[in-house]
Amino acid sequence: MTSTAHTSGSVSVSAGVRGGDSAAGQGVGPLLRGWREQRRVSQLELALRAGSSARHISFVETGRSRPSEEMVLRLAEHLDVPVRDRNSLLLAAGYAPRYPQTPLDDPALGALREGVERLIRGYEPYPALVVDATYDVVAANRGVLMLLDGVPGHLLAPPLNAMRLTLHPEGLAPRIRNLREWRGHLLAQMERDIALRRSEPLRALYEEVAAYPAPDPGPGPAAVPDAGLSGESRAGAAGSVPGDEGAAEPVSRFALPMRIEHAGRVLSFVSSISTFNTPMDVTVSELAIETLLPADRATVAYLHSLMS
Repeated sequence: MTSTAHTSGSVSVSAGVRGGDSAAGQGVGPLLRGWREQRRVSQLELALRAGSSARHISFVETGRSRPSEEMVLRLAEHLDVPVRDRNSLLLAAGYAPRYPQTPLDDPALGALREGVERLIRGYEPYPALVVDATYDVVAANRGVLMLLDGVPGHLLAPPLNAMRLTLHPEGLAPRIRNLREWRGHLLAQMERDIALRRSEPLRALYEEVAAYPAPDPGPGPAAVPDAGLSGESRAGAAGSVPGDEGAAEPVSRFALPMRIEHAGRVLSFVSSISTFNTPMDVTVSELAIETLLPADRATVAYLHSLMS
């Protein structure tokens, strides 16, 4: 992302999506072997999936056989190789890249861009944003902008980065009541993405945000119980909203919430992330839409009152 702009209450989609680079200068065999070993798939299992033989897979990996373009793409699909890296495999095998990388501000993606912005605006008053492969924000609605009130300008300078904004000690981190659990969830999510994409820019971002000061493990007066997070989102309880009548509303244990302060209140959200099915463009393949669903009725009421 090279710039952001406020348009109809949202941050508009802009160009320059970045992603990881595959190893260059290698033949297709070592690259395919690296992906297969990373996915912990045997040559026989991959051969069965791809309708080939273990002997042929072995010959491809050792360079004794040159795979067809169709075979490269078939193996990449069964190894869940990201679209960007499928181009690298094709190049290493001597074929032209199959998937273009179209800037988001290109007219060819106009319908996609408008549809995404309409989608996240329609989700208001609840927060929704769109990020690229390194979690740079390429679109956000007014619900997200509300949560960013008071964040210092140097963190809001483009490109905005969702992980940096959330975990930086001057960003949202001090406002997140269950930061220890939420931080663990986000770092584990980034670790999974690094394993999938093998992206050096993403690894550099992970090392940066993981080095931010970690929260005190001791429970504070408003902290939620330890959810026992170890790489997967687990159950948690949402908090109350100060000023509401009655005790804290119990919340079903269906997902770990993010409990964040805003204007003296504690809001509770659970996160959902969506990607595009069968993308045929590198840029589109690396976009993710994150929506924050209110985890209690008090958060619902408060957000609606802000937008009314």
